[in-house]
Amino acid sequence: MSVKSAVTSAVLASAVATALASVAAAAPLTKAEADAATAAHKEKCYGVALKGQNDCAAGPGTTCQGTSTVDFQGNAWKFVQGGTCASIVLPNGKRGSLKAM
Repeated sequence: MSVKSAVTSAVLASAVATALASVAAAAPLTKAEADAATAAHKEKCYGVALKGQNDCAAGPGTTCQGTSTVDFQGNAWKFVQGGTCASIVLPNGKRGSLKAM
């Protein structure tokens, strides 16, 4: 096997591994995870997640967890302590919302 072939194979293997890891990290919440959040008195709060740190629902072109493309994306949510969402003040002066913005 030539050096060029070995490097090409290594780069391809790395790209495949990265793609698989991205898909695994972006998986939707399981029913058990959602039930655990509900049991812990958490609520979905839209617009408060930082880029790539949302819990789910990051809008068109995204799959789920960790797929928001900008900070405070209005259609991406994060679980927060129940009753606190609307009191979260964002840097842009807006507040968290119980509905997609």
